[in-house]
Amino acid sequence: MSSPPPHNGRPLSDNDRATPKLDHTGKETVGKENDPRFDAGNKHQDHYTRRLPAWRNAIRKSMIPIVRWETPYLAYMQEKIRTPTLDSYFAYTANLGTHTFFMIFLPILFWCGYTSTGRAMVHVLAAGVFASGFLKDMVCLPRPLSPPLARITMSGSVALEYGFPSSHSTNAVSVVVYFVHALRQSRDEYNPTVYLALQGLCYFYAISIIFGRLYCGMHGFLDVVVGSILGAIIGILQLMYGQSFDNYIFSTDYTHVLFIVLIMLVLVRIHPEPADDCPCFDDTVSFLAVVIGINAGAWHYHLSGYAWNEPVPSTTPFEFESMGLLPTTIRIVLGVVVIFLWRAGTKPALFKILPPIFRFLERASLNLPRAFFLNASKYTSIPTMRDDDNVIPPASNLPNMLKNLAHPRKRSVSVGPQSAADAYETLAYRNRRRRESINSADGIVPEVAQFDHNNKTLSSSAKLEEKPLGVGFLPTPIASRVHSHEQMMGTGDSTTRLVLTPPDSDADFAGEAVQTPAEAENEKREIFRKLMIPRVRYDVEVVTKLIVYAGIAWLAVEGNPILFELVGLGMGVRP
Repeated sequence: MSSPPPHNGRPLSDNDRATPKLDHTGKETVGKENDPRFDAGNKHQDHYTRRLPAWRNAIRKSMIPIVRWETPYLAYMQEKIRTPTLDSYFAYTANLGTHTFFMIFLPILFWCGYTSTGRAMVHVLAAGVFASGFLKDMVCLPRPLSPPLARITMSGSVALEYGFPSSHSTNAVSVVVYFVHALRQSRDEYNPTVYLALQGLCYFYAISIIFGRLYCGMHGFLDVVVGSILGAIIGILQLMYGQSFDNYIFSTDYTHVLFIVLIMLVLVRIHPEPADDCPCFDDTVSFLAVVIGINAGAWHYHLSGYAWNEPVPSTTPFEFESMGLLPTTIRIVLGVVVIFLWRAGTKPALFKILPPIFRFLERASLNLPRAFFLNASKYTSIPTMRDDDNVIPPASNLPNMLKNLAHPRKRSVSVGPQSAADAYETLAYRNRRRRESINSADGIVPEVAQFDHNNKTLSSSAKLEEKPLGVGFLPTPIASRVHSHEQMMGTGDSTTRLVLTPPDSDADFAGEAVQTPAEAENEKREIFRKLMIPRVRYDVEVVTKLIVYAGIAWLAVEGNPILFELVGLGMGVRP
């Protein structure tokens, strides 16, 4: 994993990487003393120009005008149609497009005998998470500006991710493409009314997820369009080549599995470094690890003698008519408990075992540092973390999560910039509004601004009522901002939080100055003080996620199915 690009001919310093100060135990300190970049003398000229290669920065600058152009239209749409009922509906249904939802329910497909469907879902979702995360971290485009939009989300951590493209849209469309094709292939098995209803449900699911991302202010039109196209391509590729891939894996030659493992590790390695501390890389590692575990486990399981090889190799023995509802329910509950026990026990153990190994590799210059991950030589221990996973939450968080589902709207509304990329664009948006206000005072009627690739304002025939920033866009009172998963769940842990300081100049995107330097600096400080700050991430987490999620996948396709047979919750299959 390569280091971030140098700037001005020198490597990035600890200040550049916002590395926390540590006490004698290796834990990060919190407070003003942990804020070295607050000193104006440590600032740099241009955050994204410094951190991104020139070609990536050029792509980003060419696409930023689209994000700005979309903002007033998205805000206008939100103003016209937003209601408390829709807030609750889209806050709920957004969970149906998350990695967490799929990761919790995918193992059940395997345990109930739907092996082919389960494998296809893993592959399309992993491809979608990798592709969308790769583009997010490569282009570094922010989400639509908030304000003027309100963010409606039950997951505060999602605000730390870039906006382009929408991974929700990618996941939803790829899944729907697969299931619609499967329905059409088995059309004769369904009553015509049921067939049409199931197809309609698939389309409704995709449309609801995609439109919900616009309604919730989490994505713009470009994000969901590109995300949907990406999902359609992935779904079609799975339909075209999925069976050939399975045939390749289920040969008796173990080198095929080793080759797939190598490919997954290479994909982890080539994931681009983002300009801000975005957690997309964490999700990529988790899902690529699942692909490793699914395929290695399935290959071994189909040779173990415990599996059925019909209708496809490595099928978990299961017949609902023979087992009944109660044993089926018990085995699903047992399987889920085993997965959470694996996660709860393995992560702490690896956090103890891996740091000394990483320190040795670092001294031998064999480590592969990654930006925003703290090297093992800079800490002596890893504190208990509660918000360290965007895919499967720890079991201790589940009661609070279920409790908060009773009040989705109360827990979901969040207003204001929530990531560093967001903050840069908010500053630019405010400056643009100030210029429009000045033009209005001079007798020029402000219009919805559009931008060309040089960030120059163009006129537009589309007009919106001119209002102060953040006023009049929302038909309902704005609830308290929810800036983190811990705050949302009531499980905050201040020992793993940092204080982020204002960034460098935003001159590239802010346009001409309309404030005094002191006023601009104070505004910057105020915005960045309110950001949701990414937690400290440790270098050992990458390998930890690979091991933990590969293990979860192995439990789903081999470990738990064998356990079911051994404890009498299977079909009595023995080698």
